[in-house]
Amino acid sequence: MTIRVIELYVDADACPVKAEVERVAERHKLTVHIVSNGGIRPSRNPLIQTVVVPEGADAADDWIAEHITQADICITADIPLAARCLKKGATVLRHDGKPFTEAGIGNALAMRDLNRHLRETGMQTFNAGFTKQDRSNFLNALETAIQQRKKLKPPSP
Repeated sequence: MTIRVIELYVDADACPVKAEVERVAERHKLTVHIVSNGGIRPSRNPLIQTVVVPEGADAADDWIAEHITQADICITADIPLAARCLKKGATVLRHDGKPFTEAGIGNALAMRDLNRHLRETGMQTFNAGFTKQDRSNFLNALETAIQQRKKLKPPSP
C-alpha cells in the first residue's frame, strides 16, 4: 500500500504568507517547496526546500506544475498556475485562503483576462490590500486543506 505524502508548493514571488506556510508545515512535518526565480532567502528548516528556477516567464509555474501531484497543496495567486495544478488533482489556495476550484477556475481565468484588458485600455482596477483577516483566513484554509488531504485514500496501484 502506497502512503500518501502531502507536500506544499509555494509560488514564492510576492507571496505574503511564506512564514505562515513554514509554521504550519513544521507542525505537520510536511515538506515545502518555496519556488522562485531568485531573491528568496533560504530557510534553515530542513523541511523547507528553496527552489530557484532560471529567469523567464512562467519558469516557477512550470516547475511547480511539473512536480505537484494530487496529494499536494499549492499556494499561489497565479490563476493559470492554479488551473494547471487543479488539472493534476492538487488543492490550490490563494494567499487570502480562498480556494481555487474546478468549478470556478474558468470564471477566474475570464476575470483575469478582463482585468488585464481594462488595465491595457487605461481603466484602473482596484486591488484590495492584504489584511490581518486575510492572513487568518489563509491559516484556517491551509489547516483545513491539510486535514482533508490526510483523509484521502491513496490511489490504487
